[in-house]
Amino acid sequence: MRAAMALASVVVLGLSTAACAGDSDPASTPPPLNPSGSASPSASATSSTPAAVLPTSDRVPELDVQVVNDELDHPWDVADIGAGRFLVTERERAVLSLVEDGERREIPLEDSDIWVSGETGLMGLEVDPAFEQSRRIYTCQGWNDGEDVRVVSWTLDAGLTRATPERTLIDGLPTSSGRHGGCRLLISADGALWVGTGDAANEKNPRSLDSLGGKTLRLDPETGEPWPGNPWAGDEGPRRYITSFGHRNVQGLAERADGTVWSMEHGPDRDDEVNEITLGGDYGWNPGAGYDESVPMTDQDLPGEQIEAAWESGNPTIATGGGTFIPVQDRWGAFGGALAVAVLKDQELRILAFDESGKLTDDRSPEVMRDHGRLRTVSSTADGDLLVTTDNGGGADVLLRVTPR
Repeated sequence: MRAAMALASVVVLGLSTAACAGDSDPASTPPPLNPSGSASPSASATSSTPAAVLPTSDRVPELDVQVVNDELDHPWDVADIGAGRFLVTERERAVLSLVEDGERREIPLEDSDIWVSGETGLMGLEVDPAFEQSRRIYTCQGWNDGEDVRVVSWTLDAGLTRATPERTLIDGLPTSSGRHGGCRLLISADGALWVGTGDAANEKNPRSLDSLGGKTLRLDPETGEPWPGNPWAGDEGPRRYITSFGHRNVQGLAERADGTVWSMEHGPDRDDEVNEITLGGDYGWNPGAGYDESVPMTDQDLPGEQIEAAWESGNPTIATGGGTFIPVQDRWGAFGGALAVAVLKDQELRILAFDESGKLTDDRSPEVMRDHGRLRTVSSTADGDLLVTTDNGGGADVLLRVTPR
């Protein structure tokens, strides 16, 4: 279960809205109006109780790293379902695995037609907050020989031996060769299902409100209907689901204890980004004709206002993967409330601290996490440890459990 779920009782979703109406694409129109009538997206709201997001001390904890399992292959996401059991999606194998007592076994996804190509396969995973009663999980995957990328809800049987499809919640996420198919899922504390998408390496997708590519989306996890507070919820077509646009390839979504939602995404040859999501916000990715990636990751020469990243890698990229906010617990010390981000190319774990306003205050890479190769994602156990997956391939990828002391 995501760390944010453990904090749900004290969280109120704090995202602001920069809603707009009409059918024109944002690249050729003025920026959207927010409810106060100003011509730019307002900043995301932050917590009025700093203890919810700031560390409890300046002590930098030591980290103990345990190998939970070493039989995985390109694991993309991992979730704690309690009683020492972890669900893992393996991208290229296109299988859902259960890790229990150090052993791995597959849970068949019945009636599935998962498409694997390049960066696309079985990707994002989320677990229903009421999993013990509902037995429901959510996955994001390529489908039907490259038809699209879609989000599906599944029901697991009591013995965790099979997953039965419940419904397709959203489809039509664009594909091409499988490049930029990244699809991360997050259930926020208010119950909305967030989806981060890649732009399928198509220059038109990131800025078109008629495409679900290069976006963050929000929908009802029960019905698949657009979340009522979405900026364009009253419109027709794909834009009803869109919460932000101008993204390149979203690799991670995380909710902070103040209710703000943040994305991690890949840049071209520079400027991987961490972004705090503002509803209706434009994050400025606009590749030129033929998918020319020489433009800035956040292009301030576009019409309207583009939201700058809260953190960027600079030149070159380090290939940020998924991440999670570390719980604010005494044992985590100075790392409490920081964003832990897996890094693929530079093979490290980055711990990024932000103040209440979202400004970066610290950036660390613990030495103990640099010995495991490429890191794909980070999530949290129910008690606040970190779960980290490697992405080295060859059937020997590992699930790590990271504990502070």
